[in-house]
Amino acid sequence: MSSSGAGRMSASFLVAETIWKEIESTHKVNDDQLWTLHFLFGKNFEGATRIVDQRGVSKISAHPSGRFIFQVAGESRRKEQYLCFAENFCACYSFFYDVVNRGEQLCCKHQLAARLAASLGSYAEVKVSDEELALLLSRI
Repeated sequence: MSSSGAGRMSASFLVAETIWKEIESTHKVNDDQLWTLHFLFGKNFEGATRIVDQRGVSKISAHPSGRFIFQVAGESRRKEQYLCFAENFCACYSFFYDVVNRGEQLCCKHQLAARLAASLGSYAEVKVSDEELALLLSRI
């Protein structure tokens, strides 16, 4: 990737972060925010909104540490569930191929769905022990 491409992704990331913080502060999203996020993330954002609309995001929280990870439904007929950290990791193929390997996307639709659901407070809450979360993470 050229240095100008890296700069563009950085600027895009900063714009997106600003919008996520605005949504988190109100737990609402307006048309301008939706348009900007769609402009930044394209078809991945479209997929993310479908996943959130279909209640496909769960936040798995561990007790007593408070650590958490999101579990996000896939959109294929197989109905896979992907574990992801909204800001920096998803266990799906697209994350490794489009985000890490090719650098063509800032993040995958599952990360966007997790971030959108977290910002809106629109997710199912699943409580587990720290040991159960550790076991879940060991399978990634």
